[in-house]
Amino acid sequence: MGIISKKLGQRIKELRERKNISQLKFAEELNMEASNLSKIERGIQIPKEESLIKIANALNVSIKDLFDYDHFIDKDELLNKINFILKSTDTKTLQKYYKILMDLQ
Repeated sequence: MGIISKKLGQRIKELRERKNISQLKFAEELNMEASNLSKIERGIQIPKEESLIKIANALNVSIKDLFDYDHFIDKDELLNKINFILKSTDTKTLQKYYKILMDLQ
């Protein structure tokens, strides 16, 4: 499977663990086989639309929230995004960013 299925699975697992619910108990709540939930959380299987709705409802989040996984960005992807922003920034703003970064060290 691809990046989206892996990040979606990570996000579902993160939200489930935040509610302190075991994978087995959550699967039972969803009326789903625990092995299927495991595959979803590992990014091996993409949930069907009806399963996404059940998962979102059980976690008390919107479906959109299930796809809020920007915080799972790996280092290379994050550096690429930062470089894109920096390359399109004027010198004065870039100097401000540099000062902020130096202050954070």
